[in-house]
Amino acid sequence: MPFEADREVPGLIVKFGDYPLHHGGVGAIRSLGRLGVPMYAITEDRYTPAAASRYLERAFVWPTTGTEEPEYLVEGLLRIGRRIGRPTVLIPTDEEAAVLIAEHQDALGDRFLFPRVEPGLPRHLASKQGLHELCVEHGIPSPSASFPQSYDDIVAFAEKARFPVVAKNREAFVRRKRPAVNGTTRIATREGLLALARDWGEHPGDRGALGDRGALGDPGALGDAGDPGVILQEYLPREQAEDWIVHAYFDQDSTPLAMFTGVKVRSWPPHAGMTANAYVVDNPELADLAARFIKQIGFTGIVDLDLRFDRRDGQYKLLDFNPRVGAQFRLFENESGVDVVRAMHLDLTGRTVPEGEQRAGHRYIVENIDLPALLAYRRSGYTTPHAPTRASGTELAWLAGDDLRPFFTMLARFVRPGAKHLYQLWRTSRRGSSTSSTTTK
Repeated sequence: MPFEADREVPGLIVKFGDYPLHHGGVGAIRSLGRLGVPMYAITEDRYTPAAASRYLERAFVWPTTGTEEPEYLVEGLLRIGRRIGRPTVLIPTDEEAAVLIAEHQDALGDRFLFPRVEPGLPRHLASKQGLHELCVEHGIPSPSASFPQSYDDIVAFAEKARFPVVAKNREAFVRRKRPAVNGTTRIATREGLLALARDWGEHPGDRGALGDRGALGDPGALGDAGDPGVILQEYLPREQAEDWIVHAYFDQDSTPLAMFTGVKVRSWPPHAGMTANAYVVDNPELADLAARFIKQIGFTGIVDLDLRFDRRDGQYKLLDFNPRVGAQFRLFENESGVDVVRAMHLDLTGRTVPEGEQRAGHRYIVENIDLPALLAYRRSGYTTPHAPTRASGTELAWLAGDDLRPFFTMLARFVRPGAKHLYQLWRTSRRGSSTSSTTTK
C-alpha cells in the first residue's frame, strides 16, 4: 500500500440508536484497523458484530435511542474521549451523530478530530425539506415535492397529484421518535394516501419529556401538533429509472480528495431500502454534479448520496444526502487503497491522500439481505442497464477471511428475528399499495 496512516491517532465509531447489525461500522473498523490504526466503537452491547471484530481495541457499551438531550450525548462522548486518552478521529454512522458533532464542535474539538463544517448544514442536508430547498436554490435536479402542514393540505394535494406518490418522514430524526411512515413509502391511490394521513400528526403527546424539542434538541423538529411531518414526493417509476450512489470525502475547502460513483443493483426492501448489491461504475457526469453541489454549499467531510437517473428527461435527481459514512462505503476504493474513511483519517492527521482511479466493476454484497432482494427483483423483472455483466472483484459486507467473528455474530443475531422481519417486509411489498424501507444506511 503506497501510504501509511498515523497509528498514534485512533478512530471512534459514533452511533446513536438501536441498530446493532450495521455493516458500515464493521467496515470502518476493518478499513482503518488493517492499517494499524487503533479502533474503538460505541455499541449497544458486547455481542454486536462490531464488538466482535479482531480489529477493535475496545467497545464502549452505551445503549442510546437517538432522542436524548444533546448535552447528555456530548458529555458521554467526552467521557469516552477521556478514557481513550488521546486525540481521536470521530466516524459517525448515522445522522444523529453527524448533526451532534457539527452542532457541538467547540465542546468536542479539544478531545476529537473531525471535519469542521458550518454547524447547521448537516441538519439541513439530512432534512428532506432542507435538502429539497438547497437543490432548488442551487439548480440541482430533484423530484418535485410537497410539504403539507395539515390534513387539509394533504386533501388538497391528493386532488391534484398524479399517483403513485412517495411519502417520507420530513426530518431524518423523526424516525426515532414519531415517524409518520416506517421509511420510503409508495402510495398507489388517493384513497390510500388519505387513509394513511388520518394517523399523521395526531400524536402531540409523543413528545414526552423532550417537550417541544426534537431529537438532538432542535426546536420544532417534531413539528407542531397536527403537522403530518412528511414530504410527499413525485414517484420516479423504476421502469424508467436507475439508482446511483456517490461516496466521497471533501476537505476543508470542499475539494474532493476521494470521489466514487456506483450503481445500485438491488436494495431491501425492493427499490426503496438499504443497498443489498451494487457495482462501481465510472460516471464523470454524476461525479461533476456532486462535486459542484458540495462546493456550492460548502460542505466538508464524508458524504453518501442517493440519486435516481430519470430516463424520461435524462436527469440525475438527488434523493438523499447523508452527511456521514454510508453503510456500503467499502464498495469503493481507489487504486492506491483509499476509501472515504481512510481519506478522512489521512486528511485530519495531516497526511497526503493518494490519488487513483476507482475499482470499476467491483461488486458489493450484503449477505443477509441480498438473497431475499434477488428473489424479489427476479419476480419484478427489473434489471439495471449499467451493471457490469461480470464483477472484477467482490467485497462482502460481513464475511472477511481475516475477521470472521463479525459474520458469525451477525448470523446469530439475525436468523430468527431477521427472517421474521424480512417476511413481514415481503408481505408488505406484496400488498402493492406501498413499499417501506429502513432509513438507516
